[in-house]
Amino acid sequence: MRYVIIGNSTAATFAIEGVRSVDGEGAITVISEENRPAYGRPLISYYLYGKIPAARMNYRPASFYEENRVEVLLGARAERIDPAAKKVVLADKREIFYDKLLVATGSRPFTPPVEGLETVTEKFNFMTMDDALALEQALAPQTRALILGAGLIGLKCAEGILHRVKELTVVDLAPRVLPSILDEEGASLVQRQLENEGVKFALNDSVLRFSQNVAHLKSGKKVAFDVLVVAVGVRPNVELVRDAGGEVRRGIVVNERQQTSIPDVYAAGDNCESFDFSTKQNRVLAILPNAALQGECAGKNMAGGKAAYLGGAMFNAIGFFGSHIATAGVYEGESYVERGENTYKKLFYKDNVLKGFILINNIERAGIYTSLIRDMVPLDSVDFDVIKRAPGLMAFASKVRGEKLGTRRER
Repeated sequence: MRYVIIGNSTAATFAIEGVRSVDGEGAITVISEENRPAYGRPLISYYLYGKIPAARMNYRPASFYEENRVEVLLGARAERIDPAAKKVVLADKREIFYDKLLVATGSRPFTPPVEGLETVTEKFNFMTMDDALALEQALAPQTRALILGAGLIGLKCAEGILHRVKELTVVDLAPRVLPSILDEEGASLVQRQLENEGVKFALNDSVLRFSQNVAHLKSGKKVAFDVLVVAVGVRPNVELVRDAGGEVRRGIVVNERQQTSIPDVYAAGDNCESFDFSTKQNRVLAILPNAALQGECAGKNMAGGKAAYLGGAMFNAIGFFGSHIATAGVYEGESYVERGENTYKKLFYKDNVLKGFILINNIERAGIYTSLIRDMVPLDSVDFDVIKRAPGLMAFASKVRGEKLGTRRER
């Protein structure tokens, strides 16, 4: 068997292990547009911050590809898939033939159509290690940095570079930070903590135009800067499958075995849709754990195994300057709220199940809440009043406790 994987990040790494768990002999080829082994993209802010050296960012040991007998084509870009000939055509015209193909191409930064953006010479994205290294070269103690986007990527970038610049401003059209995962009250707490560190914000505002190193905002303000980071969102890389005739919506459409509508072509990671337990709809679940599970599932099935990825829920765990945030699910139904000076907890429940949560600086038992959402546990089957205040296994029935602890025995 010839297994070909386009992409070389989380989903690809776990797909390799999935294939090898079933087939120890087939040939595996990885087509990687980047010129480095698979690494943790969420860690690039910690690299800039100085917490993690570049050598510790790789997902697996240096021997991983050799031990798994994987041929890696670094710096190679897949240009198109030819399903009839079962081959991938690269930008340099090489042809890579496959029996089973995995498209794990992730997502790419979205560049907003802002007038004058082309006049900015020092502008960067913040998704890859190459982005981080290029940005690092442009930073100096007197640098004024401007970040477009107060979402996860923009704020992680802010954390990574704040101590390396003189001034840092974040602009976002939304009225609050992290608008996709926090409510107004939670966002206000996080914003205050970031401002205490020295980050400046221009929220509910946007850039009308750039004139070289000046951003002219809709509010009338002008922000002078030396370095611009564009972090306003991402777009799934679906083009290879779409152009080959595969079904694509917001992301690539796959079944529970991670198969696309094209025979022998699979997809996994941030470029494909999955079933979201909390919304009961298919959508892109662009978080690392889902990419890992999808990749492993795809790899096993490509090799002839029987695995299923039945879906998940959007879950985020992120930290800024010592603060910690965990969120999951959707924010609908009734809510339970706890507030502290620097802590915030909000649980959302509806139709006898937990639908979502926001935890700030009090995330130790986030796993309990996550399992309630994932398993759609009826709240009348647990002591929800206890779980609201102090989540723990003792609030579950003895049978469920045994299952979660792995101690239950069949009689």
